[in-house]
Amino acid sequence: MQAFTYTSTAARVIFGPGSLQQLEQETRLLGAQRALVLCTPGQRASAERVAALLGPLCAGIFDQAVMHVPIETARQAREVARQLGADCAIAIGGGSTLGLGKAIALESELPILAIPTTYAGSEMTPIYGITEAGLKKTGRDARVLPRTVIYDPELSAGLPLALSVTSGINAMAHAAEGLYAADANPIMSMLAEEGIRALAEGLPRIVARSDDPDARSHCLYGAWLCGTVLGNVGMSLHHKLCHTLGGSYNLPHAQTHTVILPHALAYNAAAAPQAMQRIARALGVEDAAQGVYDLAARLQAPLSLQALGMPREALERCADIALQNAYANPRPLERAALLALLQDAWEGRRPQRAVP
Repeated sequence: MQAFTYTSTAARVIFGPGSLQQLEQETRLLGAQRALVLCTPGQRASAERVAALLGPLCAGIFDQAVMHVPIETARQAREVARQLGADCAIAIGGGSTLGLGKAIALESELPILAIPTTYAGSEMTPIYGITEAGLKKTGRDARVLPRTVIYDPELSAGLPLALSVTSGINAMAHAAEGLYAADANPIMSMLAEEGIRALAEGLPRIVARSDDPDARSHCLYGAWLCGTVLGNVGMSLHHKLCHTLGGSYNLPHAQTHTVILPHALAYNAAAAPQAMQRIARALGVEDAAQGVYDLAARLQAPLSLQALGMPREALERCADIALQNAYANPRPLERAALLALLQDAWEGRRPQRAVP
């Protein structure tokens, strides 16, 4: 076994059906008395339910969270939190809402209590992202890591089927890249494989029966593990491409991850054979990249950037942006190879099987 360094970034996790009922108690444990509830416009009803559970602990609701956290929205939310004298941010929803909470915490150091309703996994990470002037900038800061996470599978029962699938594959991407990260370690690799396995088992069951509570629990459990991997080791090519596509072309987050993942795995396959073996084993297939693609196809997820509205003429600029900043990746980044990857993803081709 190779030497490794492992640093834990533990959060308090409350997991189980009905666990939202513990919200008031968990908020008080944070020492909060004026909690600002965050949500997207479409999740206002969920935020009002949270506010009702908080009672006098709720300082107000900010319902303007949007995808990729535009800097303008972040500034507006920070000002609302300041005006209300908020001493805690409670984010209910997916990555957009939690991302907004992190943008507030980055400047104010307010503690975050996260209530995920999707499988994004960002609730387990100190990673934040803010989009300004068409570019999404990401970073790591301990201040944005949620102090408490309430995982209530009942809250994901209403997640639309298509988003459930893409959100789950997005979570798999965190684990997949964690397996070949430069700072990978046996603990995170174990969590990564188990997270992929849980999602690969749960997602088809959700497609068969959207309100299956056990399947929803499996997926939320898998997302928790995959998010933990994302928060503890570095990410590589896949995440860089998705941040570029999302921030520069406003493509939908989870769907973009779903389309790119099999092609990023195919790009790195020969340079990370052990990681590919673990991914394939978790999926119950022979080839990791093809296995992810086939799972997405079977679950009727989007398979091409073209279907997401990505203009073909933008592929070259995307490749150039991805090459701008140095970051760890198992295979060296080559412009021609990146363009081929993006072309395959734009057309939605099934990846070729990796040659041992």
